[in-house]
Amino acid sequence: MDIKSIEAGFAKKDMPAINVGDTVKVLTRIPEGPDKFRLHPFEGVIIATSGSGIKLNFTVRKVSSGEGVERVFPLYSPVIERIEIIRMGKVKRAKLYYLREKVGKHATKIESKKEAKS
Repeated sequence: MDIKSIEAGFAKKDMPAINVGDTVKVLTRIPEGPDKFRLHPFEGVIIATSGSGIKLNFTVRKVSSGEGVERVFPLYSPVIERIEIIRMGKVKRAKLYYLREKVGKHATKIESKKEAKS
C-alpha cells in the first residue's frame, strides 16, 4: 500500500475547493451533552494554507468587536461539519498576512473573481 491510497481512505468527506482570499463560513461541532451537539459558525477570510493532501490546514481571519481573530482548521477534521463559501476572492499572493495591519473594510475587501465570458 502506498501513502496516497491510505490518505484517500481518510479523506472521505467532500470538501469544497477553497483558495486563499475566499470568504468562508466554517461550521464546527461543539458538544453540548453526551449525545447532543450544536454547530458554531466562524466566518472570515482565508489568509493562508499549509500542508498538502490529508494534512492540509487553512487559516481563517475575522474581526470580532474590533479585535482580529485567527483560527487554523485542518481541512479533513471530524470537528468540521461543513464549509460554506460566501465569496470567492482574487488575490496575487499565497499568504495574506498583510491583512493583519489593515483596519475596517480594508481588512475584508478582496476583489471578486471575474466571471468567465461565455
